[in-house]
Amino acid sequence: MSEKNYILSKDVAERKLKRMTLEILEQNSNENNIVLVGIRENGLIIASIIANLLKELSTKKIELIGLTIDKTNPIDVQLDQYEEFSNKVVIVVDDVINSGKTMLYALKPLLSFSPKKIQILVMVARSYKQFPIHPDYVGISLSTTLQEHIFVEVENQSILGAYLV
Repeated sequence: MSEKNYILSKDVAERKLKRMTLEILEQNSNENNIVLVGIRENGLIIASIIANLLKELSTKKIELIGLTIDKTNPIDVQLDQYEEFSNKVVIVVDDVINSGKTMLYALKPLLSFSPKKIQILVMVARSYKQFPIHPDYVGISLSTTLQEHIFVEVENQSILGAYLV
């Protein structure tokens, strides 16, 4: 087996998460409620890390909700719990944004709640999109070919890094 071509180490990933947390606080300085919606599996782990960092750095009310999406049938989207999102900032979190399709479908159930605003956070953003999705918070942006794949490694609720295949 060949060695993994790492694009993010554990240390760099942790710094990126802290930077994105500070950006969230800066962009939402006048907001009291932030709801993080993590796309299972890795997106929910990243959202959990961000939620803990936000709680350490601010007194805002931070909620964490998991979202399950069947990537083979993306119309089937399930929220772990249905909160009242009206007048709240909702940040949808995933590990990698590729075409934007998963994120587009993940947004659908949130729209019926009339959130104040919806933002997107991803650890890795690829340079091409097939759908009009633009993340607000990005750990790292990469230009890749369609044949290349990016994997974010997680273990025990922490990010070990990200690599390119």
